[in-house]
Amino acid sequence: MNVGKAIKELRKEQKLSQTDLAEKANVAQTTLSQIENGKRPGIETLKNISAALQVPESLIYVMSIEKGDVPLEKQMLYEKLFPVIMELVKQVLK
Repeated sequence: MNVGKAIKELRKEQKLSQTDLAEKANVAQTTLSQIENGKRPGIETLKNISAALQVPESLIYVMSIEKGDVPLEKQMLYEKLFPVIMELVKQVLK
């Protein structure tokens, strides 16, 4: 899972800088940078970031799923379904 990648994507879609999002989420900009670069956020930090982005935490988790997170025998299914799921997520965000 790459939670930071999902957060970065959502941040950019909302045209927010790291500084802007950090301020809205009440976290240090350096912390946000570390998260976007792979550090896993704590529960409270993720709650603050998801609230600042106005998206449910579960949506961030869905967006963060990567092929390597899926068992080998289900990766073909992942390849077929994940693009469809991401399209639905984008529609929810509009």
